[in-house]
Amino acid sequence: MELVYIAAAIMISGAALATGIGFGLLGGKLLDSTARQPELGDQLQTKTFIMAGLLDAVPMIGVGIAMYLIFVVAG
Repeated sequence: MELVYIAAAIMISGAALATGIGFGLLGGKLLDSTARQPELGDQLQTKTFIMAGLLDAVPMIGVGIAMYLIFVVAG
């Protein structure tokens, strides 16, 4: 039973770490692209927000599975 809690903790921490790295890379690329072509700033920002939503959705699925493990499987 305790291994389920450890697995859930690893899933949640991995999701948080990967999301942080992803947002850092995404923001850096946005700044780099906007500095190279300032006239495309609005289009790049819109596409970045769409990608940020997709980037944030994947770890939420992992958190949902981890909560399922904690409350259903181990409970």
